[in-house]
Amino acid sequence: MARVYLGLGSNLGDRQEHIQQALQALQRQGCVLCAVSPLYETEPWGVTDQPRFINAACIVETNLAPRPLLILLKDIEREMGRVPTVRYGPRPIDLDILLYDELRLDTPDLTIPHPGMLNRASVLVPLADIAPDVRHPATGRTIAEHLADLGPTPDVAPYPPGLPAKS
Repeated sequence: MARVYLGLGSNLGDRQEHIQQALQALQRQGCVLCAVSPLYETEPWGVTDQPRFINAACIVETNLAPRPLLILLKDIEREMGRVPTVRYGPRPIDLDILLYDELRLDTPDLTIPHPGMLNRASVLVPLADIAPDVRHPATGRTIAEHLADLGPTPDVAPYPPGLPAKS
């Protein structure tokens, strides 16, 4: 079985419930859930004029190869109400393959490791909770080291209570 690290995010509706539903859907589809990070509230990335996200990371073991796993994740997103909109726009659920064993893959529809993960506290903070010593296949450095490179992460807060109200 492959060991896969996934990022989860939601910023529409009951964000916390959407994360839980996605984790349950993964298990129903045969993914073995090995670890789940705490939840974090984060400021949106990319398109900033939208609600805040709840983010988490998880580790699953699966017999699915990367492409079938991506198809499964997109099916779960669709079943949970995600519809194509603006890139990085609001969504009830977002599921991303961050790492897949030590694999490095670059195809038109799937890049592993996730190409933006090293620049996003919303990904690295929860991932560091469950996999601080895992090494990024492209850099050879640990997730904890990459998180330290980001410096302070004021746009990420444990949920609840989450980030302070916007002024």
